[in-house]
Amino acid sequence: MIDHGTLLSYCAIVLGFVFIPGPATLLTVARATTSGTRVGLATGAGITAGDIIHTAFAVVGISAIIAASATLFTVIKFVGAGYLVYMGTKAILTKDASLVGPIERRLTASQAFQHGVLAEVLNPKTALFFLAFLPQFVRPENGAVFLQLSILGVLFAFIGFLSTIVFACSAGSLGRLLRRHPAVAKWQGKVVGGIYCALGVRLALQQR
Repeated sequence: MIDHGTLLSYCAIVLGFVFIPGPATLLTVARATTSGTRVGLATGAGITAGDIIHTAFAVVGISAIIAASATLFTVIKFVGAGYLVYMGTKAILTKDASLVGPIERRLTASQAFQHGVLAEVLNPKTALFFLAFLPQFVRPENGAVFLQLSILGVLFAFIGFLSTIVFACSAGSLGRLLRRHPAVAKWQGKVVGGIYCALGVRLALQQR
């Protein structure tokens, strides 16, 4: 089993990593701000599920295949980028000035969870991160490698979910404040849509 020193070092590094705003954080914040804390938390849960899936990929070697295949990497990258740009464009083109209310009715927590899973699973950079990061803390003398990788991946996903809870709750409170100002709410969807599109472009431009 993983020794305590390695585990503590790993948790400290992951804590620092997950609280640095990245694509997953921005997606969670955008959802929570426009659709409320519950939807933000569901998005974070979906991203966490995506990380669990990437852990499974790393354990069975699928991430290694993605890393070795330029074609597969490119296909997954552009599918994920296209999905984010689609969501962003849809939000930007929404004409309803009172954007927050309609989004809350249309976007359920279940849908937000599904979107979170797709956005994370379709990011090949995450697969490569798991493939490169997790093995750094694996020690063959500590037991089965696949079990150590599984523990480290699940722990990463759990710590990441804790960070999304913090960001979603904070953004949910911000969203309630913004809803009191119609002029700001009118442009809220445009800003959120811009975030989605920017994330999609960022993913499309990522190199292996």
